[in-house]
Amino acid sequence: MIEVIKVTKKYSDLVAVNDISFKVEPGKIYGLLGPNGAGKTTIINIMTGCLASTSGTVRINGYDIYEEPLKAKKFLGYLPELPPLYLDMTPSEYLRFVADAKDVNKTEISEHINKIIKLIQIAEVKDRLIKNLSKGYRQRIGLAQSIIGYPEIIVLDEPMVGLDPRQIIEMREIIRELGRDHTIVLSSHILSEISLVCDHILVISKGDLLVSDTTDNLRKEYFNGNSINLSVKGTAEKIRNSLKRINGITKIKTSKSNENDVVKVVVDTRVDVDLRENISKSLIESDCLILSMSQSETSLEDIFLSLTGERKKQKNNN
Repeated sequence: MIEVIKVTKKYSDLVAVNDISFKVEPGKIYGLLGPNGAGKTTIINIMTGCLASTSGTVRINGYDIYEEPLKAKKFLGYLPELPPLYLDMTPSEYLRFVADAKDVNKTEISEHINKIIKLIQIAEVKDRLIKNLSKGYRQRIGLAQSIIGYPEIIVLDEPMVGLDPRQIIEMREIIRELGRDHTIVLSSHILSEISLVCDHILVISKGDLLVSDTTDNLRKEYFNGNSINLSVKGTAEKIRNSLKRINGITKIKTSKSNENDVVKVVVDTRVDVDLRENISKSLIESDCLILSMSQSETSLEDIFLSLTGERKKQKNNN
């Protein structure tokens, strides 16, 4: 659906995007993840035809974004980081203006806009001036304009920026709903939002595409295991001997607890196994009582820091 082909963007001696290629397949939500200044917005602007690349190109459903821009952009809806709003209009007026610009059938405009207003949940403010609305509502109106005409692909640049926690949750649900009928490309530096919303992740740093894969595959490929944290009543020796019998455990660490006869245990396991049941059975058979157990999986933040080298920097600074 979208092909980014060997795209490079230079500003004098600065390379903002360095020879990047990837494909966006239909029916998924893609997350473009990277820190501020990584090149995300530059890639988004090139993908949507708002910025010319130094070299390389982008194809939307087979149409070159530079050679056939009108045909290519017909498949796109775009929400920039700063929504392109006319503040002296109401949302209803603004969306009608966008619908006219996108050549939506005039006999269908009213029904079309009403459906989008309901979907994006802005009915209660549709007749108020945009300049009097909150950041959250302005962001929704910007999202609404991006889906006028129901384009196959929706591109969102940092749609969560500036929103409060409640607004972020609401925006996340709206994006998930849109993902049922549209292919979505979402850029963000907020790690948690990418992991909660997106099916596929592209990690970018300093203009380079470091990896393109699903969250689960990233965990499996870039990390060797997960950790299980336990509080166990018993002696450290008996606990260690019990756990050593279990295949798939790669490391056992015990430490003293503030409670009498209670040992804190951290068990590292391979990423492809869930050993909680085996651990419970083995400790029970050894007369060791489990007081608590929790599993901590490799987080997207761990992956991101590892891939971009930030974790290494942090260790060197400590």
